[in-house]
Amino acid sequence: MTVQEALTYIHSVCWKGSIPGLERTRELLSRMGNPEKRLRFVHIAGTNGKGSTAAMTASILRAAGCRTGLYTSPYILRFHERMQVDGREITDQELSEVTAFVRPHAEAMADHPTEFELVSCIAFEFFARAGCDIVVLEVGMGGELDSTNVIGTPEAAVITNIGLDHTEYLGGTLEEIASAKAGIIKPGGTAVIYREAPSVEAVFEEKCRAVGARLVRADFDSLRPVRRSLEGQVFDAGGRAALELPLLGAHQLKNAAVVLAAVEVLRDKGWRISEQNIREGLASVTWPGRFEVLRKSPLFLVDGGHNPQCVEALVQNIRDYLPDKPLTVLTGVLADKDYHCMYESVAPYARAFVTVTPDSPRALDAQELAAYLRQFGKPVTACGSVEAGVAEAAAQAGPAGVVLAYGSLYMVGAIRQAARA
Repeated sequence: MTVQEALTYIHSVCWKGSIPGLERTRELLSRMGNPEKRLRFVHIAGTNGKGSTAAMTASILRAAGCRTGLYTSPYILRFHERMQVDGREITDQELSEVTAFVRPHAEAMADHPTEFELVSCIAFEFFARAGCDIVVLEVGMGGELDSTNVIGTPEAAVITNIGLDHTEYLGGTLEEIASAKAGIIKPGGTAVIYREAPSVEAVFEEKCRAVGARLVRADFDSLRPVRRSLEGQVFDAGGRAALELPLLGAHQLKNAAVVLAAVEVLRDKGWRISEQNIREGLASVTWPGRFEVLRKSPLFLVDGGHNPQCVEALVQNIRDYLPDKPLTVLTGVLADKDYHCMYESVAPYARAFVTVTPDSPRALDAQELAAYLRQFGKPVTACGSVEAGVAEAAAQAGPAGVVLAYGSLYMVGAIRQAARA
């Protein structure tokens, strides 16, 4: 099996979409010899900040000398990003070999797995073959019924910021969504949570009581920003002074506080992680597409935020990092997202909009988005491709201007490639 054959098989139309439930994943893993039972995990759920939290956690574990797996979704540039060991993406050969191993087991099932279930099982096999000491495992959607939740009690169950997203699957209130995320908390384990509204934290408290798990809350009170620039930020936290973090935004400091709490849990369980490992891991973390600087002339930033909380964080970043700088906004969205909430708070900072159509069958056409954005009274230009949109936005901004690209994660990869070309 070639890598292209593997990817074609994984993305084949014969695989169903999102169908909650763990039965198919458990059956497939059982047929494969249960590779997940040979691994230990930090399991991460949440609405916002999962990827950044996972990247920071994995970076610290690598700095501590642990052979560390990292499983995330979606990918930015290519599929291989979704499963990494010690910062190295799965190779073409590894993906081909593992998919060839998994395929006959999947095809022997009466109820075939979904694409995400198949990919998760491929990842478990890859990490087991790679001899990972620990895997940082990001939930795809929800928690309780997500296919990653077939694992036993993890070293830490981490739950990041809760917001309204995937409401058709997870529920229409923060408390209902929190209940779905709380499904990753297992008997005798430890849950680490981002600080939330009392009613949301109460959901996690009740789950921990029900299964006999310990609850650890991230320490936001000791966070102290020291300085920030477009190169990164420095902050104090929990008695640690001058921690460096290349990820931008006040929300990333809160994510870092969650990571620091998770690291203490791991230390309590015997993982050898020094203070220097923590500093090195935070300082060297990379996580593309989150208020990321792509080039300097014009200043060109990209952000994959697409729900109300992400946009709120984006607006705060505009105020903190780009004060008094009119923005040329490059944007594209999926038609099935509540994109209306994405623009009202950003429009006051925009001098013009440039629209594109993301690479997805669910994408909203650039012309239709342009028609919607004209209500804000700013010039709007619709472009026929992401590459044309990048060129148009850069030309409109001029060498001394600022381009801010945000919207669907499905366009971030193409924007990063075009802006750096």
